[in-house]
Amino acid sequence: MHDGKTPTTAPTIPGWRLIISNTGRYWAIRNRAFPRAALRAGAEPTVDADTFEEVQAAVAEQEEKARAAVEGVTS
Repeated sequence: MHDGKTPTTAPTIPGWRLIISNTGRYWAIRNRAFPRAALRAGAEPTVDADTFEEVQAAVAEQEEKARAAVEGVTS
């Protein structure tokens, strides 16, 4: 029975697979590999955090790092 307070679906991050451990820690793993330039620039395809908001911010940071690295190569 749904109480109206608990979300009916798990949170998602587009392009990333989200795992919530049995201890409540969040892990996000990128569905597709970053380009080599992004990896060389330090973009991480796997991040973890204590809350969904923190893992969301970590994903955004990695995506920005990758975007900047790829744009730097192409410009």
